[in-house]
Amino acid sequence: MYYPQQSPGIAHKLASHHDQTAWSRQHHPILVPQGSQTAVGPPPPSPGYAIYTNGAVGALQHHPGHHPLTHQAMHHHQNSLSHYPSPPNGHTHQQHLLAQGSPAGQVITPHWQQQLLKCEMIRSARSPHHRARTSAMASRTVTKSAIPITNPNLVKPPLPAELNGTASEVSSPTTSDRPASSPPINGNAVNRPSSVVAAPAEAFRPTSIMKPPENTWSSLDMGGVNIKNLPATSGLFTFTFLINLYLNHNALSSVPPEIAKLRHLELLDISGNNLSTLPPEMGMLTQLKELYVFDNHLTVIPFELGSLHQLQTLGVEGNPLDATVKAIIQQDGTPALISYLRDHCPRPPGPPLRELKTLLTEPEQEALAADPNAETFSVLCYNILCERCATERLYGYTPSWALAWEYRKDLILTEIINSDADFLCLQEVDIAAYEDYFSKNLAEHGYEGVYWPKSRSRTMNEADRRQVDGCATFYKADRYQLVEKHLVEFSAVAMQRQDFKKTDDMFNRVLGKEHLAIVSLMEDKVTGTRFVIANAHIHWDPAYCDVKLVQAALLVDEIDKMASHFAKYPPRPPPSASTSSVVEAVEGEEPTETGAEPPSSAASSPSIVQRPQQYRTPPVYTDGTKIPLIICGDFNSVPSSGVYDFLSNGTLPADHADFKSHKYGRYTSEGLRHRFGLKSAYAAPGAGEPPVTNYVPTFQGHIDYLWYSAANLGVNAILGGVDKDYLEKVVGFPNAHFPSEFVF
Repeated sequence: MYYPQQSPGIAHKLASHHDQTAWSRQHHPILVPQGSQTAVGPPPPSPGYAIYTNGAVGALQHHPGHHPLTHQAMHHHQNSLSHYPSPPNGHTHQQHLLAQGSPAGQVITPHWQQQLLKCEMIRSARSPHHRARTSAMASRTVTKSAIPITNPNLVKPPLPAELNGTASEVSSPTTSDRPASSPPINGNAVNRPSSVVAAPAEAFRPTSIMKPPENTWSSLDMGGVNIKNLPATSGLFTFTFLINLYLNHNALSSVPPEIAKLRHLELLDISGNNLSTLPPEMGMLTQLKELYVFDNHLTVIPFELGSLHQLQTLGVEGNPLDATVKAIIQQDGTPALISYLRDHCPRPPGPPLRELKTLLTEPEQEALAADPNAETFSVLCYNILCERCATERLYGYTPSWALAWEYRKDLILTEIINSDADFLCLQEVDIAAYEDYFSKNLAEHGYEGVYWPKSRSRTMNEADRRQVDGCATFYKADRYQLVEKHLVEFSAVAMQRQDFKKTDDMFNRVLGKEHLAIVSLMEDKVTGTRFVIANAHIHWDPAYCDVKLVQAALLVDEIDKMASHFAKYPPRPPPSASTSSVVEAVEGEEPTETGAEPPSSAASSPSIVQRPQQYRTPPVYTDGTKIPLIICGDFNSVPSSGVYDFLSNGTLPADHADFKSHKYGRYTSEGLRHRFGLKSAYAAPGAGEPPVTNYVPTFQGHIDYLWYSAANLGVNAILGGVDKDYLEKVVGFPNAHFPSEFVF
């Protein structure tokens, strides 16, 4: 049963602010004025149909000052709780001034006192469709005052920006990708499901705000109607738009795992049933703020519920819970219990091996294997999630031990080494990690590196400087030689453009972003073949999609200049006669130059064959576009974005929506253009659906790319995505098996 919105100005017109229970009971002496013993009869029978308001069904709106579960108790005394009579459902509940199981004389904590108050309110809502009827009564039309009265202290939440900023713009800090403090204003603070529970601090990072599907109603009340069974095939689980679901005071003995499909739930009430267990899949409901399981038969809470990092109230009174669990929630509240469950949850099974997907047919592979001029190389692109950004505030669903850098760094290094890639392009590598860990350990495996941190590191003391992240490019030194390395700081390059200097948009939007790219000009020591390897990290904020476009355009312009100069360099001199040359080729995917990603540590390593190669004259490049080019990195842009359109098509109109009517010199007067003929490795023929490269509760999608120049490179094979069945059971990354929120 669904019900309309609740009017914010109706509470004083209701006969009773609480819909009383069907049994007779004495009112609490503190909650009812002295001498007032109001007798309340049984509730009206359920009409069994949807409640309409003026012919239309509206969504439930939770007013900050009035909520079916949370009423402003002007006469409540915080330390006065006597015994409540037991409801006639076989449960016995006693609420004491003293905490249960605590030494005599110990006053209950505010956490537990709030829970007892909430429990009594929900017990009073056992009549059929209590919330729906209360909301319908509150939604009756009332004559508005001639002069509207508003709350001058009300803070309006900012409108969420869609991915890549196609919606309204929101303000955000510009000095860091993910600030460690000062979280943004949380829109859930207004009209939250409960006016008692404060809004949680939400992650200021990922690339999108997960929104429920649009619908005219978002709350469903099925409480108090004696539901005995909820089958897994129930149509209820197709209502993925639901935000509030009330199944309280029924006769349910179990909740099916399919409840996990309702990913947008913020309030779930299953109190007053016959539940002895909760499904572990309930841990997938990461948007939950309030979960009520009062008056059931629960003895344990599944460890999997530790992933409910936004949960502020877990109502457990009236259950024969394990003493340890109950003591935690009594003394320290719900967040402490969630942390305990999260960190003590057994390590789940790992995902199946990721497979290397060959894109060539057997005849094509044989033809390429017979070509003496064919060369192959492999590239890995990976945002490793720097230590500074891996905080519990941003990744509250990740066990603390799995979020610790000491655990993650070893897993990252293992994945990198097992990939055996020729080029490693890493993002979010801080100075300490590069100097103390990756450069030393990768050197033992034959890699040399190029690294630059973000510009703010130049103005910091040594301790703070070591926490600044940047980009790192590693290459196999026995096969390739670094000819030149270039740093591209997008804000500095923008300052040098004459057509940018006098625009307000450049100063207000572009200059504050300290993102960068590293361009390495490489040469094969044996064949003399040249490569341009660009490793970039583009701005993350969806509200600044125009800045993402500018940064991508600046990067391509700078690469064009560097490649043109690189083409003019004289060819590599021939090796001495005593030098024996050997080329490595991956069996089954040789022998053409490729932009394919290598297998991960979870994938089986392909066999390596060696064959002697006769010296041939090094290639001569008449133009920079003739040099094989790889541009990879974290672009924080989905395939429908302007950044993707520009890089894949080579052009973008000046009036593209992602520019958002801002002015950026020739970019917004003439449009964007490049001449490299770039293609995404995962858009190659036969590659299939782009895999997920970023997986967090609020976003799952493809935002990291490996672009290659299609005129002189081809893709032999790509690494398959993470198993979909595994992803359906995982809240988000990082976790025990994936050390970063990104997947290479």
